[in-house]
Amino acid sequence: MEMNANYTSFVAVGDSFTEGMSDLLPDGSYRGWADLLAGRLAARTPGFRYANLAVRGKLIGQIVDEQVDVAAAMKPDVITLVGGLNDTLRPKCDMVRVRGLLEEAVERLAPSCGQLVLMRSPGRNGPVMERFRPRMEELFTYVDELAARHGALVVDLYGAKTLADQRMWDLDRLHLTAEGHRRVAEAVWQVLGLQTQDDWQALLPPAVQPAWATRRVNDLRFARRHLGPWIGRRLTGRSSGDGRPAKRPELLPYEPPLS
Repeated sequence: MEMNANYTSFVAVGDSFTEGMSDLLPDGSYRGWADLLAGRLAARTPGFRYANLAVRGKLIGQIVDEQVDVAAAMKPDVITLVGGLNDTLRPKCDMVRVRGLLEEAVERLAPSCGQLVLMRSPGRNGPVMERFRPRMEELFTYVDELAARHGALVVDLYGAKTLADQRMWDLDRLHLTAEGHRRVAEAVWQVLGLQTQDDWQALLPPAVQPAWATRRVNDLRFARRHLGPWIGRRLTGRSSGDGRPAKRPELLPYEPPLS
C-alpha cells in the first residue's frame, strides 16, 4: 500500500553521505543514494524537482548555518536530513551541542515540508569505528526521539547487517560503494511508503577471505591514502568540503546525470 503516490519535490540536506561519495560517475562527479532516489521519484511524477545541498565534511553546525534555512525556504514535499556523524568522529565532540543543533535543524525543517526523513547512518566494523561507536549510538537514539516528537520518518541503516559488510564500503572505509548507495535509496523509497522493488537488507553471498598478506597490504594502502589524511584533517580542523559549493543548490526539474 502506497501512503503517498504524489511526491513532486525533494531536497537533500547533509554531508558526504548525501553528496554521494564514493558512487563515482565517469565524469568524476558523485551520484549516490539521493540522486538515485530523485531519479526514481522523477520517473513516476512529471515535473519532479530536486535539490541536493549536501557538501562533504560538513559538521552539524555548518549544516544548520548553510543548508537548513535554504531547504526550508524551498518547501518541498520531502526533505532528508542526515548530519552529526562527522562531529562524532572528531577527536573532541560536545554531544550536548550536537544534539541541540540537530534539534534546531529538525524544528526548522519539519514544518516546512510535507515529510521530513531522518536516518540512523550505516555502521561498519573496525577499530577506528569502535572508538566512536558510543557517540554514534547516542546520536542515533536522539534521532529516534526527534522523529517521534516532530512526525519525521526514520530510515534505520545502522541496524542493517548487510550495510556492515565491508564489501559495501569503498577503499576509504568511510563511504558506501555504488551498491551500498543503491540499497540506501531503496530503503528510503520504502520508508516513504512506495512499492518495494527489492530487499535492500538481503545479505551478500559469503565472502572469500583474502590471504593474510593481502589483508596487510590493503591495510597499509588504506592507512597511507585515506586514514592518515583523514586524521590530519581532524587534528587541524580542516575539512574535505572546505570551499566546495552545494551539489545541486537549486530546486529544479530533475535531469539524470550523464553516464
